[in-house]
Amino acid sequence: MSDLMPTLNGVDEIETKKFALPVDAENKATVFPLVSVAKPHMRAFHLCWIQFFSCFLSTFAAPPLLPIIRDNLNLTQNDIGNAGVGSVSGAIFARVLMGTACDLFGPRLASATLTLLTAPAVYLSAVADSAPGFFAMRFFTGFALATFVSTQYWMSSMFSPTVVGLANGQSAGWGNLGGGVAQLVMPLVYTAILKTGATNFVAWRIAFFIPALFQMSSAFAVMLLGQDLPDGNFHQLQKSGNMHKDNAKKVLYHGISNYRSWITALGYGFCFGVELAVNNIVAYYFYDRFNLNLNLSGIVAATFGMVNLFSRPIGGGLSDFMAKKYGMRGRLWSWWIVQTISGVLCIALGLIDTLAASIAVMIIFSLFVQAAEGLTFGVVPFVSRRSLGVVSGMTGAGGNVGAVLTQVIFFRGSQFTTERGITYMGVMIIACSLGIVSIYFPQWGGVFCSPKANFTEEDYYLKEWDAEEQKRGLHDVSMKFAGSCRNERSTKGKSVTKEAEMSAPDGV
Repeated sequence: MSDLMPTLNGVDEIETKKFALPVDAENKATVFPLVSVAKPHMRAFHLCWIQFFSCFLSTFAAPPLLPIIRDNLNLTQNDIGNAGVGSVSGAIFARVLMGTACDLFGPRLASATLTLLTAPAVYLSAVADSAPGFFAMRFFTGFALATFVSTQYWMSSMFSPTVVGLANGQSAGWGNLGGGVAQLVMPLVYTAILKTGATNFVAWRIAFFIPALFQMSSAFAVMLLGQDLPDGNFHQLQKSGNMHKDNAKKVLYHGISNYRSWITALGYGFCFGVELAVNNIVAYYFYDRFNLNLNLSGIVAATFGMVNLFSRPIGGGLSDFMAKKYGMRGRLWSWWIVQTISGVLCIALGLIDTLAASIAVMIIFSLFVQAAEGLTFGVVPFVSRRSLGVVSGMTGAGGNVGAVLTQVIFFRGSQFTTERGITYMGVMIIACSLGIVSIYFPQWGGVFCSPKANFTEEDYYLKEWDAEEQKRGLHDVSMKFAGSCRNERSTKGKSVTKEAEMSAPDGV
């Protein structure tokens, strides 16, 4: 049998003393024990979600305090809308750059550096004294959201294709939870500071020191305790000659020239982008429309983000489950259906005018839109092996582009009421989700199309390496990954593979 030929279940599991968990041919863990802190796989998981959580908390620390900040800085509705756009627009290019940085320098160094560089913006929130200052604070703090890309890259580097959807969903979901926790915690921190004798307009400023300290601490933890890959850190492996330092231009080219990267970016724009937009408006929406007080509107708004505790992991787990049953086509089917349903629920949320029903629909909507995010990154790791970081960065940036578009079109100024904007946003979710139908992998098929005959995983991933690179053996890591991806075939394709393996003579 060829060295690249997988075992009957599609993954070469290798039990070694080197790792606490069972691993595949790339030393990626083939299981995902959530409560474990085993080095290096599960330690990386816990470090990356905590860091991303801290960045999310900092970015969305302002919205739950907007009624107070608005009065202090004399902000207009346009000022608030512009600041909301700023909070998610800065990370658009930062996410693309983060993806490239992960491909070249590793997720540990790339993410910790960005987290430290953006922490001062959170501290400086305390001295904002005008609408432009408030905009600048939210804009530069929002760059930290690019750590999402390093989170997904890191998990895709640590976990096998059989569990990568769950690992990506769990890490991003728990990270996104920071947005919901901010809605809940920041009003409580503000109230606690008021009780020490501070005035309203001083208390909100002091409150920002809590997320800033947390963000800095998480960056140092990642830098000191994390590890890029199962076998070590990028710099260490490149220096020892065990890892090839890739060509930045080629990595970027293969990422942006793959049309699937653009479709995943579009789809993610109208699930994660929608979540970001809702995080910016949900607290003051309930505050203004249903006359709730600051703490109560914060609690209600927090439920939208808190659903991330299980919703995005459910999406990632569903992606892996569907892949076991129907291969890649199952991942695509479930992503399209779930995201379309989220659009329908978004329309309903904007049309309902009673408090109890709005809260109920908002929670169900949150479940589906966040599950769609997990389903997106059940597909992303398979788009490109060589340019994984670039594809992850483009997809993540698409989320921020979607947030900017929805914020500008529906929630900036007085063109639409907030509830009307929510309804129209639901229509846009349904329309843009149609792009998922166009994703086609010749070795696995698409939503409506079957795979191309006699086209293998090796054929697909080998296209990213030219003849000279193949002669030098630089494509070997992609071929190992291709062998681990046999499970993305449909049930029929898997059975054909098994029959071929059983009938093939030794040495073939």
